[in-house]
Amino acid sequence: MTQDEALALLKTGASIFLTGQPGSGKTHTVNGYLRGLARQGVDFAYTASTGIAATHGHGTTIHAWSGIGVRDALTRRDLDVLATNRRLAARIEKTSVLIIDEISMLPARSLTLVDTVCRHIRATNAPFGGMQVVLVGDFFQLPPVVRRRTDEHGMLPLADGDDGFGAEFAHASAAWRDLDPTVCYLSEQHRQDDQPFLELLDAIRANACVGIHRELLATRMVDKDRLPASRTRLFTHNAAVDDINQQQLAKLGGETRIFPMTAKGAPPAVDALKRGCLSPDRLALKEDAVVMFTKNDPAGRYVNGTLGIVEAFDPETGSPVVRTRGGKRIVAEPVTWKIEENGKERASVTQIPLRLAWAITVHKSQGMSLDAAVIDLSRAFEYGQGYVALSRLRSLAGLHLLGLNERALHVHPKAIEKDAEFRESSDDALDALARLGAEELAGRQAAFLEACGASPQSPDPGTPRRSAEFPKSYEVERIRETHKSAYAPWTEDEERDLTRRHQAGESVGAIAEKLGRKPGAIRSRLKKLALIS
Repeated sequence: MTQDEALALLKTGASIFLTGQPGSGKTHTVNGYLRGLARQGVDFAYTASTGIAATHGHGTTIHAWSGIGVRDALTRRDLDVLATNRRLAARIEKTSVLIIDEISMLPARSLTLVDTVCRHIRATNAPFGGMQVVLVGDFFQLPPVVRRRTDEHGMLPLADGDDGFGAEFAHASAAWRDLDPTVCYLSEQHRQDDQPFLELLDAIRANACVGIHRELLATRMVDKDRLPASRTRLFTHNAAVDDINQQQLAKLGGETRIFPMTAKGAPPAVDALKRGCLSPDRLALKEDAVVMFTKNDPAGRYVNGTLGIVEAFDPETGSPVVRTRGGKRIVAEPVTWKIEENGKERASVTQIPLRLAWAITVHKSQGMSLDAAVIDLSRAFEYGQGYVALSRLRSLAGLHLLGLNERALHVHPKAIEKDAEFRESSDDALDALARLGAEELAGRQAAFLEACGASPQSPDPGTPRRSAEFPKSYEVERIRETHKSAYAPWTEDEERDLTRRHQAGESVGAIAEKLGRKPGAIRSRLKKLALIS
């Protein structure tokens, strides 16, 4: 499927799984779709499974956006608490299109938790509360990191348990099954045009890396004492990354500033927090140090994964001043990580949300495109690590390989098993798109935009539309199955009834149920009537 064909399907409002090899244009296609939504005034949320991936679309992690945080389960009380968070509820209620990038790294259970929160807050049992969901990624790349729980007391049963830790990939979750996204498998290649290199990557993707491919890799091996200068360095382990970063810091002139972490609470809980915190216990910085933010900023100035350089230190507080690669100048002030239980804080750690970043792990590199890099795969331990690292490069000439082991040449067997199914589903979607007439497609697009409350604007000429054969369209009639008055004009009697109920203290959810409208529509009308700010 081409990018234009995938974009045509996205514009119909269908929930989509957008996939393809690295360099096939997944990010470019999504960005094109989001630009169109922005022009039409449609509310969307760009999220990703990791902080560094979220920076590519100026978004945030799906964990932060949905409010699930680091949880791997939710109690009914958790859901009720999340629903009372006005900022969170408003964000989820108003979103028409949700993007989740790097879906391969999101565990099945996490996707189902996001689905559960959206259904609860939007007060409907439709998948993800009825919004269009666009899942983006490639399951041949890094799989999710899955933690096992030992205590499920009080936890909600999620979808008959079939999205548990044994089925770690997101496509094995009940949320994916219920969403039933249309598959768009991009077939073009825009990053690499080096044919021998493409054949090598294809061989690794098929777990079929044989003699000719290994010989090609051997030609790119380099000695440690002959490394090219000023090249990004990718390693599989944090320890190697830490060594490089400390060596580079030592080469800088000027004073070293030390920022110690502070902690309070029970030692076991504090230790758990420190293990999960990406900022070190003792952070050493100098001017010109390359750094990365390690936490999402509530004010939106940075996310976990934002890269930059220490430009100076604040003369009053001593906090580092970071110039990001996007040009922002941010004073990195201490923030707190904490563990809460029943609304009470059990433990907390406070630190500057930074770490050194001359070298990065393969994990953090996913989604990048590089002209050249020094890569060490001698200690690769996870399926897809070698494939991700090598496919960051645009050509074989840019590869400087320090080492390689057997695991680096293998992808996850489940990815290969599922790939044929995804390709077949994508072909079916493309065939159905080809059978549609322009008039029918245009009608479907208009219904989607109307349901999203889009600003009046002429559609892009020649853009194909989607038919009823595709699932999950934003048809007004479907939405009115659960909200009978959705998108209907407000009458004076309805506004008087709304005012009366609001002044009587009824909740937004209760009013929405009585009037047959979505909670977001109730909030919008209350604001228009100047009843809330």
